[in-house]
Amino acid sequence: QVQPVESGGGLVQAGDSLRLSCVASGRTSGSYFMGWFRQAPGKEREFVAAISRSGGNIYYAISVKGRFTISRDNANNTMYLQMNSLKPEDTAVYYCAARLRPYTGSYYYGNDYDAWGQGTQVTVSS
Repeated sequence: QVQPVESGGGLVQAGDSLRLSCVASGRTSGSYFMGWFRQAPGKEREFVAAISRSGGNIYYAISVKGRFTISRDNANNTMYLQMNSLKPEDTAVYYCAARLRPYTGSYYYGNDYDAWGQGTQVTVSS
């Protein structure tokens, strides 16, 4: 079974940067389409970014495009989310997710993924 584990969250000021990491234990992360989601207090979980198995296809939510960069290192079973120019509205718990089933083209919804991490808190102060 695959178990994603996130790290790298913290408290930063607006305009700062953070890099989140997700290590997928079990089978190699290179076998899976993966994504990042976030959930702010009182709000529903939302899509942030996704990356194909090879890293050749990348998708972003409009709210983070141009500020966040998703990448992966399959040799080390790790996925990253580089977050620049952070805003207070980026404050949320960030989750890493892996799709264990064959990819069919849908990446935006939570039920497109099968394995989830426990989340890491990102807080951006103004």
